[in-house]
Amino acid sequence: MPRTNSLRRRTRYWFDRTMSKGTPALVGWLAIASLAVVLVGGVLAWTAERLVPEKHPDENEPKGLLASLWQAVLHAMDPGTVAGDTGHWWYIAIAFLITIGGILIVTAFIGVLTTGLDAKLADLRKGRSDVLEQGHTVILGWSDQVFTVISELAEANANQRRAAIAILADRDKVEMEDEIRAKVPDVGRMRVVCRTGDPVDPDDITIVNPAEAKAVVILPSTEPNPDAQLVRTLLAVGKARENSAAPCPVVGCVSESKNLAAARLAGGPSAYLIDANDIAARLIVQTCRQSGLSVVYTDLLDFGGDEVYLKEEPALVGYTYADALHAYRTSSIIGILGGDGRIAINPDSRVRIQPGDRLIAISEDDDTVVLSPTGPAPVDRSAITAIPNSPPTKERTLILGWNARATGVLTQLDQYVSAGSEAQVVASHPDAGPAMRKLAVLNLLLDFKAEDSSDRSVLESLRVQDFDHVIVLCGDDVDPQLADSRTLATLLQLRDMEQKLGDRFSIVSEMADDRNRALAQVTQADDFIVSDKLLTLMMTQVSENPHLATLFDDLFDADGCEIYLKPAGRYVRPGMPINYQTVVEAARAKGESAIGYRVAAQSLVPPTYGIVLNPDKAAPLTIRPGDSVVVLAED
Repeated sequence: MPRTNSLRRRTRYWFDRTMSKGTPALVGWLAIASLAVVLVGGVLAWTAERLVPEKHPDENEPKGLLASLWQAVLHAMDPGTVAGDTGHWWYIAIAFLITIGGILIVTAFIGVLTTGLDAKLADLRKGRSDVLEQGHTVILGWSDQVFTVISELAEANANQRRAAIAILADRDKVEMEDEIRAKVPDVGRMRVVCRTGDPVDPDDITIVNPAEAKAVVILPSTEPNPDAQLVRTLLAVGKARENSAAPCPVVGCVSESKNLAAARLAGGPSAYLIDANDIAARLIVQTCRQSGLSVVYTDLLDFGGDEVYLKEEPALVGYTYADALHAYRTSSIIGILGGDGRIAINPDSRVRIQPGDRLIAISEDDDTVVLSPTGPAPVDRSAITAIPNSPPTKERTLILGWNARATGVLTQLDQYVSAGSEAQVVASHPDAGPAMRKLAVLNLLLDFKAEDSSDRSVLESLRVQDFDHVIVLCGDDVDPQLADSRTLATLLQLRDMEQKLGDRFSIVSEMADDRNRALAQVTQADDFIVSDKLLTLMMTQVSENPHLATLFDDLFDADGCEIYLKPAGRYVRPGMPINYQTVVEAARAKGESAIGYRVAAQSLVPPTYGIVLNPDKAAPLTIRPGDSVVVLAED
């Protein structure tokens, strides 16, 4: 049966709709009520004065209507006005009622404004307003890695006046801001803007204005399937900036190599994706064979020390790569980015620099990549030795523990070692045995023991001193802090065994949390790999300079040029006073590019552990036995 819409129902419905519009509607109704009180009260007061004019002996004649209305306004706005009223009690009563009405309206008005202000503040707290920044960096998602990204971007953009970061995450805006202030107290002049939203929703992503951003960084999700979240976020970013004329680079990382192709399809040509497990495995393998390498990578990847820059140098066009190696006193040249976009790391020293080529340099800042004003420093050729590299030998590697990167570690290790080398895995992880049986390797002889790698009796039975390298992997089947605790216990056991045996062996350990590195230093392990931090540093570098993605792929590839720490005695004579330019020339003669050296006497002294990157080429230097030269080389 149709409902009868009476005038009363329609009026009430209209009133409800008006009131639902919020604070502006309420203020409007209060304004109408105020006007009604003033008009009605003013007219009544004017009428009362007309009816009994004899009660106003101080006035020659009663007030006019406008004067009465003005008095009504004063009574409504200022309750104290009623204290000065005189005249007939009708007039005083009407004035009193106007005052009461004014008090009620003003009180309601204050309440409405307070409620509206609270609602607006609550709305601002939600972080749903649009970001109007341009040339900023967008961060999608939230994890502990966000603090590293913010800190590094603040360092990288310290000389920029209008640098900004816009963060979109499914978290409370104020909570995000509080955490950032607590963990990254100094961001310099950089503005950090937080917004609340779903990183897989294109409409939410538009809040942080990705169409006009310099770069978009997608942080790994903490969900069980982070790669699925990454693919959805990449698709959402593409949708959110589909009308952008020049899409900025989008940087992210996949946790499993099998998902890399799908992620690249979702991200398109502007996406730069890092294979997290693959890179972490390569880092572990390279570092286990060369103690101190993680310090080199950390120094290159963070913005606090020396990092990689690109520099076009017209003055060197027509000169060789060898000339470029010596031309910069405070920068180390490691390659050439051709005008066609191809990168050549450690090219042949006879390669000539062409117009449009850019040199790849390691330097303190982009403005420190400058030619030496006094020309190349002199080279002491009498100090250069011609000792060849040692031939490859069979190696024995012990891997303690297991995680998702373990198979990648073994696969990468197989590419580095000579045929007949051995790798023994000791782990109690249920996935270790089946994964080992499926693994296909060419050079390694694999052995597996299903034992607790932190058990002292198990460690003693392994004869750890007979292995060339020991890798302690951090478990991924438990909480990261518990996993690091187990790793620390294993390291302490190994160092205690080492002291009792009197035979030092190389130990490289993986840590889940960088905050535990300080605790781990007491174990005196040769190196620590904090995979998540290094991957975060790499993502930040690529977001600032996308060309570095190809460089990193080459550096971590067993078939490309890599960073090595080689005995310094193979380059220059120990004990002879020289300069670093002589070391650079000695490395060039071997087809390598020197980028620094390591002082053996300081190898256990944090934070650099004896590593000196990109030293002044004219600075005096005396190589001691045990020191190493850090070079880029094929092998």
